[in-house]
Amino acid sequence: MLLGDVGFGYRFHDANLPRDDSRLYARPMDITLRHDGAVAVLTWDDGENRVNLDSLALLNARLGELEGRDAPLAVVLTGTGKFFSNGLDLERFGTNPEEFTATLKEAKRTIGRLFLFPAYTVAAINGHAFAMGALISCGFDYRVMRDDRGYWCMNEAEIGLALDEQLFSILTARLPRATAIVAATTAKRFSGPEALSAGIVEAITSEDQVLSHAIDVAAAHAKLDRRTLAHHKALAHGDAAAFLGWTG
Repeated sequence: MLLGDVGFGYRFHDANLPRDDSRLYARPMDITLRHDGAVAVLTWDDGENRVNLDSLALLNARLGELEGRDAPLAVVLTGTGKFFSNGLDLERFGTNPEEFTATLKEAKRTIGRLFLFPAYTVAAINGHAFAMGALISCGFDYRVMRDDRGYWCMNEAEIGLALDEQLFSILTARLPRATAIVAATTAKRFSGPEALSAGIVEAITSEDQVLSHAIDVAAAHAKLDRRTLAHHKALAHGDAAAFLGWTG
């Protein structure tokens, strides 16, 4: 049965959603916050860091906490182990298509929020960034990826979940158009060096330097005037954020 785009993106067959619900809510969700000077470091620690309503609610809560801070600020998001984020939590959605729909809507809004976040943001891509995880990385102003292992990949064409205009717009808002097309139409797994060459990330470094590099870049931009930065982000990404459903 073709379920279609369910109003918020991804055209899929329900056969593509797993039916095993044994792992629903099985692992505690955590996105920790620590401060390194003016840099807020968010660490997503949930195994594969799958995207669902819980992880998005926690990420947005952290962003909301930081957004109201009246001080120099830059934000880094990283994962743990092998994963930055392995995409949507499809196993959790197998018996709950309504949550799938709601998660897509909230993921788009969250990426729109990241586009306009009133501080400089850096994604420290410590491992695999697949599908929605790759799209979330596009919400950040700067991306650094490890140079040896881990892939950045839009694998929807491989698994049968088609992007809609909103999701594809995330790629074209941040990446060179040619790269966005290759990513969406080939499901290519970009290594760190390939991602750098394709304009997906701004830097690559060794695994043990990914986070420290991200913090250094963030710290260098934490001194920017946040009000002016927010205004310039709105000029650059306001239409894209609104298209994704983020209205502030």
